[in-house]
Amino acid sequence: MIGYREALRYLYSFANYEFTPLDRASAAQLDLRRMRALLARLGDPQRGRHTVHLTGSKGKGSTAAMIAAILQRAGYRTGLYTSPHLHHETERVRVDGEPIPEREFIRLLEEMRPAVEAVNALGEYGRLTTFELRTALAFLWFREQGVEWQVVEVGLGGRLDATNVLDEKDLCVFTPVSLEHTQILGSTVAQIARDKSGILRRGTRAVMGLQRESAAEVFRAACAALDVPLEEVAQVCRMAPGRADLDGQEARLRTPRADYRLRLPLLGRHQLENAATAVLAVENLREAGVTVDPAAVQAALAEVRWPGRLEVLKQRPLVVVDGAHNGDSARRLAEALRAHFDWRRLILIAGLNADKDITAFAREFVPLRPEVIATRAALRRAAPAAQVAAAFETVGIPARQAPTVAQAVDDALLEAGAGDLICATGSLYVVAEARAWVLGVVPDPVETLH
Repeated sequence: MIGYREALRYLYSFANYEFTPLDRASAAQLDLRRMRALLARLGDPQRGRHTVHLTGSKGKGSTAAMIAAILQRAGYRTGLYTSPHLHHETERVRVDGEPIPEREFIRLLEEMRPAVEAVNALGEYGRLTTFELRTALAFLWFREQGVEWQVVEVGLGGRLDATNVLDEKDLCVFTPVSLEHTQILGSTVAQIARDKSGILRRGTRAVMGLQRESAAEVFRAACAALDVPLEEVAQVCRMAPGRADLDGQEARLRTPRADYRLRLPLLGRHQLENAATAVLAVENLREAGVTVDPAAVQAALAEVRWPGRLEVLKQRPLVVVDGAHNGDSARRLAEALRAHFDWRRLILIAGLNADKDITAFAREFVPLRPEVIATRAALRRAAPAAQVAAAFETVGIPARQAPTVAQAVDDALLEAGAGDLICATGSLYVVAEARAWVLGVVPDPVETLH
């Protein structure tokens, strides 16, 4: 049997668009038929269980984690598939909250190889990608583990995403949509929403988180065309935020079916909105036989963990990480920083992928008057630190550069006093590197990523 490092090297030997930019040419090769061909050779492991399928630009990972936590608390064996990971590839595939063990990851990848090679040898629909292999592996693990409910997050868009082989699903969830991957999904929010609406199927139900009206109109029309019942958080839920501290926040949530007193160990108003979406989603599973009382929902959400999202790593000085990756996310992060933290000086460590609108991201921090250290994560998609710094300077925020995230963190810690706040943000890859450096986490070996 090969080792974990060799397994990763094999997995990453395929086209991996998390590390290499997906341009129009490569996007034209997206084709669900090769994914279906692979799954057919594996016995269609995506079938045979209840499914919640989520897409959106922001909050889909957090919302998916909350839905899975509630289902698990209700006594269902629950699989969760999300992306990207922070430190270890195995984080992406979980059953009842536990990542797939490395030995099982290695075994399944080895067992898949003949089917992978057969599909690629035919070459009829192009060659399989890293994301397609890991998606198939997740379904295999869920089948082996007797999962009753699988909660699956889309990787990119919706219509042609590898997860969109889920033809039998109970619920589709649309978290907030904003401008992302515009060279692939479309140049407007409405166009991006149209691509994401491609996960809908007749016979399912849908829940929509808070949206811009242009996206909401697309989802409403898509649901109506397929006779899919749709519930909207904005129309049927009422949220009253309560007390908050560095360990979490409280809120009262009213839905059409129940009242909830929530304690959420995640910070930011946007996480309360994600919680409302998750609760409404689980309520919409009643036709599939799911009944969860408010006490179980409250207990599940009180224990949910989703690292790297407005996460406090250290308190003196205060060190926070958050994977805000575009202008909208940056606005929500700036709001959350003002709402939850006090500081004498804000040191912002920022690094984004080259395909993002970095100036729009930087503009949201102007009112906070931060000191900025621009950096880049260790992947080819990352924008050079000089490009990030230039974007901040364009909006009037001086910025200096650090060649690595670890160096940026060390520089910030060296300068920060007890009353200062350090926030590392941008891509989740920057967050992962900052988190690993501060907490001493040993991530998967870097050389396997390229």
